[in-house]
This record gives sequence, structure tokens and C-alpha cells, in this order.
Amino acid sequence: MTPGTWIAPHTGERLDHGAVMKMAAAANVVLLGERHDRAAQHRWQLHVLAGLLALRQDIAVGYEMFPKRLDPVLARWSSGALDEEAFLDAAEWGTVWGFPADLYLPLFRFCRQFRLPMHGLNCRRSLVTEVGKDGWEAISEEDRDDVTPALPATSAYRRFLFDYTGGGSANRKATNPDDPAFDRFVRAQQVWDRAFACRIADIRQRERPPLVAGIIGRGHLEFGHGTPAQLRDLGVDRVVVLLPHTDSRPPAPGLADAVFCIDPQE
Repeated sequence: MTPGTWIAPHTGERLDHGAVMKMAAAANVVLLGERHDRAAQHRWQLHVLAGLLALRQDIAVGYEMFPKRLDPVLARWSSGALDEEAFLDAAEWGTVWGFPADLYLPLFRFCRQFRLPMHGLNCRRSLVTEVGKDGWEAISEEDRDDVTPALPATSAYRRFLFDYTGGGSANRKATNPDDPAFDRFVRAQQVWDRAFACRIADIRQRERPPLVAGIIGRGHLEFGHGTPAQLRDLGVDRVVVLLPHTDSRPPAPGLADAVFCIDPQE
């Protein structure tokens, strides 16, 4: 695939950059996937945000990297009230996220420079473990961190997750996607899927709802599974998924609304 080009996975045709930005800017939600440790993919996210901002001013940026409880800290940063060191300390970066801050600081600086609201899309980490182990029924309403029970995973999503995480590798107990031994992992994954969707839906409930741009790991977004499916269940429509693409092979049909080809050498 040619670096620097957009591709429509459902047709394989090249797309004009401006056309992709207009499509995304007309949506209610734009989900920008990533592999967390790839700096080039974060640069791509930044460029997409800049393209969106050129077309509309009412943008809020949601981050998987932060839990919702840190929204006051994110608001102080975006308003210019904190320097970088104070921001990362107050945002508990060393404990809430396991990747170097330098990968994400260009995105954070962009939001600060243009005074774009930033929101945490995540829930408390222990909720993921608890639901994975015992299911939603074991969690009291007050302990669900404002996250509602997830729409059950489809067989297609279970297959996707099974393959995405290594298929039938020797070091896993589950032998196939429908193996009950895989249930715990699926439940845990869906807590994140649902948490991101609930946070986005909440932002969209405002009197003048903004375009919400979500910075989220691509495993929660591909093929309309994960967070896009949970958003549909919550009644949030006009969701666009954009992904970076570093594979030499064409993107699979249905992978996303559009993918941007990045040179694997970056």
C-alpha cells in the first residue's frame, strides 16, 4: 500500500484527504485507533485532529488513557492552568497509563493550544478485573463507575478477539472463541468497550453536543465491534472509525470507514 494515502476498505479505492476530513467532520463521533507504542500513529492522530478543527470548532477529545475521574485535571491543563510536569503528576500518568508520556504529549499540547476540551474515557481499572472474574451481576450499581452492562459479544466479536490475541496459542486455556474459558477475557474487554461508549454518549448529551474525537486502541474499534457496537446500543449514531494502516496488504473489507497508509519504517 502507498504511504500517505487513504483507502476505503469496503471498496479498496483511494480516497481524497479532504473528502475523508469532510466525512469525519460531519459525524457525531470520530474514533481514531492506534497501537499505543507507535509514535507515527500518534502523529497521524494529531494531523487528523488538525484537519477536523479546520472544518469545525466544536470538538471534544476523549482519551482511553485517562479515567473519567481525572476530567477536572484535564480541564485545568486545557485551560492553561498547569505546566506539563504538574499536569502529568496531577493526571497520575505513571500509574494510569503504561506508555511514555512523550508519545502523547503532542496530542495534549494540541488540545491545550486550541483550548479543546479533554475527557477521560476510561473507568477504574479494578472494575475491569471484577467484571471479568464475576460478571456484571456481582457488581453493585454504586460500584459500576457510571458504566452500564455491555451489550453481549457476538460470535464474530469473540472470534475477532480470539484471533487478535493470539488464536489457539499454547499458553492460553481457551481452545476456541466459544470456549467458556475465554469468557473472562471477553467480559473484561467489553468493560472497556462499554466504558468508552458510555463516556462518549454522556458528552453527546449536552445541549449543544460537540463532535467527539476518541483516541482509543484499535482493538476496541476494528470491524465495528467493541466500542462502535456499544455506541450503537446506546443510541449514538453517525460514528466514523479511522485507522492507521502499516500492512503491505490491502485492508480487510469492513475494517473501518477509512484507513491511512503509514510507512512501516516510520
